[in-house]
Amino acid sequence: MKWWCVLLCCLSWAAQAETFEAYVIAVIDGDTVLVSRDKQRLKLRLAAIDAPEKAQPFGQESLAYLKSRVNKRVVQVESRAVDQYGRTIATLILNGIDLNREQVRQGLAWEYSFHHADKVFIELQHEAQQARRGLWTQISPQAPWEWRKQHPSYYRQPAAATAPSSVEPYDLACGKKRHCAQMSACDEAHFYLTRCGETSLDADGDGIPCPTLCVEQP
Repeated sequence: MKWWCVLLCCLSWAAQAETFEAYVIAVIDGDTVLVSRDKQRLKLRLAAIDAPEKAQPFGQESLAYLKSRVNKRVVQVESRAVDQYGRTIATLILNGIDLNREQVRQGLAWEYSFHHADKVFIELQHEAQQARRGLWTQISPQAPWEWRKQHPSYYRQPAAATAPSSVEPYDLACGKKRHCAQMSACDEAHFYLTRCGETSLDADGDGIPCPTLCVEQP
């Protein structure tokens, strides 16, 4: 890994935590939402969880449940950091309910700790497994990070990776890509829009790049 990528990751994860309110504009998938705060749009990645991809079993259910809870509502955001794609890593709270934990409790996301195990999330996942909720109704559900490795056209990931990583495997050099057809996933498109200023990826100016990648299709 190049030294600048490591440095960028370390600096971004050192960002100061902050709590604020924001309006949810759109729910992209079971662990990612777009919000508006002070007339600025922020993409939030829910901390400590990894929801099934939309093409996986229970991916659509995970998206639909989160959407039913937070879409077009004002939520409390507890930010932890900003990653290399400009996404805010955060916890969403609505009416005192931690939605990150709720996704795991309902069997609609996996516990996904990068640096250390979170006992609360592990216990919630065990509870969902024992109750056979959501994705745990399957005999042998496949973790999203393993699914992504087997579907590189959907989400590019190094073949040697064997566990979740806080650094996504995109080429982060600006100037190399300018069109949605060149993007392999929504996160990559969001990086090129927010960090590289490739406004051609957001033709309608709504803050969501490449709708075919970043917006739920009917």
